[in-house]
Amino acid sequence: MGNVQKTNVARLLDSAGIPYELIPYEYTEEDLSARHTAEELGENVEQVFKTIVLRGDRTGYLVCVIPGNFEVDLKVAAKISGNKSCVPIHMKELLPVTGYIRGGCSPIGMKKQFPTFIHESCLLYDHIYVSAGIRGLQIKIAPQTLIDFVKAGIYPI
Repeated sequence: MGNVQKTNVARLLDSAGIPYELIPYEYTEEDLSARHTAEELGENVEQVFKTIVLRGDRTGYLVCVIPGNFEVDLKVAAKISGNKSCVPIHMKELLPVTGYIRGGCSPIGMKKQFPTFIHESCLLYDHIYVSAGIRGLQIKIAPQTLIDFVKAGIYPI
């Protein structure tokens, strides 16, 4: 594989001295799903985590990082984040709020550090994958390292 472009996510991890790998994969505009990403990586979809941005009625924006085969449970997300309810943000809000586009949204390096919750199943694995901040590139990282770096809470199973 040729030279992989360093993303802002990679630069942030580098400057913090955090070990990770950048893993490129093929994507299509038609299928930005975690399942497709997992197939391209040759990994279990349970280890490929997607980043979902929600808006809580009390606390504002929050981030849930969940396995690719999961849907975010809005009741659980509200409860763990101190909200009565939360809703996924609209696609058109994603770039202005986070600095990322759909299919390339990373829990690392958003415009602001939002409260972040990572699904506790991540701790079952030596490493998980999250977006490197652009489509076609994933970060392979130890889950506890990611939790510590983004100061994440745990999203319960």
